[in-house]
Amino acid sequence: MKALSTSLPRTLIKDIRKAVGSEAKVQGWVKTIRDQKKMQFLLVRDHTGVVQATVERSAAKASINELIAGLTRESAISVIGTVVENPIVKTGGVEILIRELIVESRADGLIPIDPDGPVEPNSEVRLNWRFLDLRRPEIALIFQVQTAFEHAMREYWIKEGFLEIHSPKLMGSPSEGGAEVFPFEYFGRTAYLAQSPQFYKQMAMAAGFDRVFEIGPVFRADPSFTARHATEFTGLDMEMSWIDSHEDVMAFEERWLAYSLEQVRQEYGDPIRETFGIEVSVPAVPFPRVPMQEAREIIAGKGHVIPLERGDLDPPGERLIAEYAMERFGHEFVFVTDYPVDVRPFYHMRYVDTPHITKSFDLLWRGIEVTTGAQREHRYDVLVAQAREKGLSLEPIQFYLDFFKYGCPPHGGFGAGLARMLMVLLNQSNIREVTFLFRGPTRLHP
Repeated sequence: MKALSTSLPRTLIKDIRKAVGSEAKVQGWVKTIRDQKKMQFLLVRDHTGVVQATVERSAAKASINELIAGLTRESAISVIGTVVENPIVKTGGVEILIRELIVESRADGLIPIDPDGPVEPNSEVRLNWRFLDLRRPEIALIFQVQTAFEHAMREYWIKEGFLEIHSPKLMGSPSEGGAEVFPFEYFGRTAYLAQSPQFYKQMAMAAGFDRVFEIGPVFRADPSFTARHATEFTGLDMEMSWIDSHEDVMAFEERWLAYSLEQVRQEYGDPIRETFGIEVSVPAVPFPRVPMQEAREIIAGKGHVIPLERGDLDPPGERLIAEYAMERFGHEFVFVTDYPVDVRPFYHMRYVDTPHITKSFDLLWRGIEVTTGAQREHRYDVLVAQAREKGLSLEPIQFYLDFFKYGCPPHGGFGAGLARMLMVLLNQSNIREVTFLFRGPTRLHP
C-alpha cells in the first residue's frame, strides 16, 4: 500500500478527544485485535492511553483488512483516520475510523510475558523480559512519578543555591572503605567503581562551592538478596558548608522532602491513588528525632533486643522505631541520630564531650532507612587521627586528606537511594519494581 501520510503530526492518545471531527495520526502498540465478519477492531496503546480504531470489511479497504488479518498483538503500528464520537466505546467514547495503516514492526506471535494479561508471578521472568513488563501502564506510571520526584528534588536544590556536580565513577581507592567495592584492572593498576561521590562532594566544599548536589550511579559489591538492596543504583547526594551541626543537614533534608512530595502529590496524586491505592502524604516539618541510645531502649521496650555488638538498627528495629514515631508523633518519618563511632566512617565528626558518638543520622521512612548523613570532620589533623584509629592506611586516601590542608569550612550532607525512596513512596514490596533495569549479585542482563 502507499506510504503513510507524513505531514500529519502524531496525536497522543490522551489528547485524542480534541481531534473529534478531524483526522489524527496515532502511533503505538496493538493491545487487542477483534477480526469480525463485517468489521475489524483494534485497541491501540501508547504511553498515554488506549484508543479504539475500526475499519469495515470491503473491497475498498481490502489492503487494510489484509494487514489487520495478519496482525499480532504488541505489534508497533501507525494509524490515520477520522476521530468520531461513539458513546458505546469504553475507551473514552471516541474511536478512529481507519483510512491508512502501516505495520511499523510486527511482533512475534508468542509473547513471553503479556503486558495486558495477568502479572507474571515469577519476578525473574519479568526481569528477563523487562522491556515488555515496562509496557504495563502501572509500571510506566512508576517512572513518570520518578521523573516528577527527581525534578522536584533538583528544583529545590537549585532554588536553595546548590550547584550540580558530576563526580568520577572510576577511583584509585575505595570511596567508603570496607569490602563492598568493585575492583577492576585499569591500565596495569587496580581501580574501583565509586561507592559514593562522598570524597568529591567534600572536595567541592574545600573548593568554596558552598552547596552541591549530585544525582548519579552508585556501585556497591553487596551480596545481599534483600528487597531493598542493589549492586548499582541511582544516588541522591548533597553537601553544604558553614553548618553548625548535623541538625542543619536534617533541617534541610526535611524541607527538601516535604517540597518534593508536595510536587508529586499535585501532579500524580490522583493516578497514584487510582493505580496503587495509596495517598501521597506530605510530611509536616520538623520530623521527629530519636538518639540511637534512646532508640535501642524504645525497641527493647517493644520486646526486641538488638545485640550490643551491633551498633546500628536491624530491620525489625527500624520498623519498631517507625511504629513508635507514628504512635508518639503521628509521623511516618523519623531521624535516628548520634550513631556510635564503630559503625560510622572515619570522616564523621564526633562530639567533643562524648567522642565515641558521631554527629550523624539515618532517616527512616515507614520503617525503612532511606538516608544516611552527618556533619563531616573538616580539620586535617583530626581527620588523620580518626583514619588511623580506624586502621586505615593513609597513602591511598592522601589525595582526599589533602582537601583539608588549606582551609575547609564546617560542612555536612547526606546520601540516599532514589529507587528505595520510590519503593517506599509507592508502597512497593521490592526495589526491583521501581528500578528501570535491576542489577544484583546474579543479574547482569538485560
